[in-house]
Amino acid sequence: MVELTIDGIKTHASEGSTVLETAMEMGITIPTFCYYPGLSCYGECRVCLVEVVKGDRSSLEASCTLPVEQGQVIFTNSEKVMRARKVIVELLLSSCPNSKTLQDMAANMGINKVRFKIKDRGCILCGRCVRYCKEQMGVGVLGFVGRGTSRRVATAFDLAPEECRNCGGCEWICPVCERACTAGSLIDGICGACQNLVPVETCPVCTRCSESVGPQGHRVY
Repeated sequence: MVELTIDGIKTHASEGSTVLETAMEMGITIPTFCYYPGLSCYGECRVCLVEVVKGDRSSLEASCTLPVEQGQVIFTNSEKVMRARKVIVELLLSSCPNSKTLQDMAANMGINKVRFKIKDRGCILCGRCVRYCKEQMGVGVLGFVGRGTSRRVATAFDLAPEECRNCGGCEWICPVCERACTAGSLIDGICGACQNLVPVETCPVCTRCSESVGPQGHRVY
C-alpha cells in the first residue's frame, strides 16, 4: 500500500493502481472518454488530466495511466486542471460537435463556445472500439490507420473481415455515437439546450435528452 493525497485528503491505494481508480474509490469524479472499466488504459483523450505537485512545480498528467506513488500530491479540480480540460473538450467538440456525450460534458463545464474550427469527423480517436474488439471480443478486426489529421479507425483494407461477429459492441461502447438532441441547430459548436440558455419545455416521458415539445405536448422535430 502507498499513501498519497488527493484534493487535500490523505488516502491509501494498492501498488499498481492508478490515480483515476483511486479517486473513483474516494467518490471523486474525474471526466473520462478513452477510459472504460474492463479495458486497458490508453491515455489518449487527456480529459482525465490531474495536477501532480512536486515541490514548487506541478505538471498535468492523464490520471487513467498515472500509477499511484508514495507521497504523491494530486489535485483533480484545480484552476490549472479545469482550464486545460475545457480546452481539450472544445478540441474534441470541434471534431464531434453532434455528440450528446460531449455536449453534456461541455454544459457541465460551463463551455458556451467552441473557439476552434469545427470539422465533424464523427470520431475522437479514443480507441474504445479498437480495444473492445480485441480485448473483450477476442477478434481485433479494428485498428488505427493513417497519421496526423488522416488518422482514423478502420478494418484492414477497409474490407468487412470474416472474423467480425457483427456484435455491435464497437458502436455500443463508443462515447460519441449518440447524437445530441439539437444536433442540427448548434451555435458556435454548442447545442445550448442542457445549459438552459433559452427556456425550453421538455418532453415529460423522454429521459435521455431534453427534446422540445409544442403547446399540445407533441415533440418538435
